[in-house]
Amino acid sequence: MGTNIALRFDEHRAYVALDRPDKHNGLTVGMLSGLVASAHSIARHGDVRAVILSGNGPSFSSGLDIAAATSDPLAIVRNFVPRPWRGTNAFQEACWAWRRLPVPVIAAVHGRCYGGGLQLALAADFRFATPDAEFSVMEAKHGLVPDMTGAATLSRLIGIDKALLLTMTADTVDAAYAASIGLVTEVTADPLAEAERLADRIATRSPHAVAAAKRLFDKSWQASARRTFAVERATQFPLILRKAIGRPPGK
Repeated sequence: MGTNIALRFDEHRAYVALDRPDKHNGLTVGMLSGLVASAHSIARHGDVRAVILSGNGPSFSSGLDIAAATSDPLAIVRNFVPRPWRGTNAFQEACWAWRRLPVPVIAAVHGRCYGGGLQLALAADFRFATPDAEFSVMEAKHGLVPDMTGAATLSRLIGIDKALLLTMTADTVDAAYAASIGLVTEVTADPLAEAERLADRIATRSPHAVAAAKRLFDKSWQASARRTFAVERATQFPLILRKAIGRPPGK
């Protein structure tokens, strides 16, 4: 994809890797654009059943490269303005684009997972991490707050006290602690292999049901019971209709 984002397809999987290893995959504005472009490319690739996000080199991502990102103040302003048709700006869309995909997105995390890199990982549906991976909601160290969809994803995964604790202190925590509070799905010696195994398991299920499940929970999580029931009905009805007219699962 250029812009230090590597995209490749292998059978039913799409692999997206942050590719700025000498900088621990510190995120630039160009990389954010590359992430969005990668998500759009995957959306047009009808055979993809799962996406695996990773980082090349010693880390998943050390977060936004502040020096690189602020070298062009006008670019910051342009990319900070939200797109009305999406409801996100360029920084937010680099993460939220993965929530929009109708297939599971799995983050394979190792090394540093800080700031914007953590927000990218949190936007995935699942996170596998090495035991020595490190996590930090780092923005407070720069006098900032999470602004790449982290508030939305943190609120879905952990309690408000833990979210505030991580955000206000900017402490670095290990994978075991991250898993204990729900930031990490599983700690494993080989996150990429674990991500591939999960991708293959999910690929045996109906893609319509998988997409519907992701859409269902995205629209109803933390909603009122009445809203959740309505979303359940709206999500389930097309699936029931498909079965009623006799289409084989997954077709």
